[in-house]
Amino acid sequence: MRSYLDFEKPVAELEAKLEELKALGDRDGAVAISEDVARLEAKAAAALAELYAGLTPWQKTQVARHPQRPHFVDYCAGLIEDFQPLAGDRAFGEDEAVVGGFGRFRGRPVCVIGQEKGANTEARIRHNFGMAKPEGYRKAVRLMGLAGRFGLPVLTFVDTAGAYPGIEAEERGQAEAIARSTEACLGLPTPNVTVVIGEGGSGGAIALATANTVLMLEHAIYSVISPEGAASILWRDAGRAQDAATAMKITAQDLLRLGVIDGIVPEPTGGAHRDGEAAIRATGEAIAAALEPLSALDADALRDRRAQKFLEIGRSL
Repeated sequence: MRSYLDFEKPVAELEAKLEELKALGDRDGAVAISEDVARLEAKAAAALAELYAGLTPWQKTQVARHPQRPHFVDYCAGLIEDFQPLAGDRAFGEDEAVVGGFGRFRGRPVCVIGQEKGANTEARIRHNFGMAKPEGYRKAVRLMGLAGRFGLPVLTFVDTAGAYPGIEAEERGQAEAIARSTEACLGLPTPNVTVVIGEGGSGGAIALATANTVLMLEHAIYSVISPEGAASILWRDAGRAQDAATAMKITAQDLLRLGVIDGIVPEPTGGAHRDGEAAIRATGEAIAAALEPLSALDADALRDRRAQKFLEIGRSL
């Protein structure tokens, strides 16, 4: 069953009427209503396209968090062949908020790392809603080290509200683990490409997103803090999250203009949650296009370009 966001109510009403009309047409002896169905389908599609063409930053935040949006495991299954996951950080234990391993992307061996939120209650608890603890980032460092040793490109998929802020994470060195993961990204001797597929939250995202090429899905968000968190700090009122989302420039369109990201992956009309397969295919095309020019560079050039990319952010505003 499709889940609708609050601002999608007009489209939800049209599609509900459409389903009722189709059910009526399926009944034995019902009057032929194919023209009415086609007319209502066109009206619903036009309303959806118009709505998504003018989303506000807060509405994009809601789309990025949609529970039916494709998650990392979906992208991995759709894009990576022969995926072999590896577990554990060789220091403390396994963190299922970060999933990683090795496989083939369009026939080419790659290392793949992603944050997984989970698609149902059981999976969300198991993956800690995509909020990694130190061992998750240390696992990512271990995998990137292996990728560098064997000359494999690294693909990372970001989808997290942020690193886990619990006491046990702080006790085990959360800040240090995030810093080490960021350092590992910067020091990779092989190409790395990041795609923000949903939420890119704070250091929890940047620990995997310090890449040669950073891509975002059309309705994803990427920010140093959640809009609710920013509103609580700035105005002591989480209810002003909509104002914070607008002020923070968290959308893919704003971040591309500001030079924070390198490209936007188009989503199907109505968001990736309406056609996950199309979103995954478009992401695969974008990754392939990003990897091609990077593959011709040596290790020093890759490191230099990566460092220069992040040093230049904010200098030309």
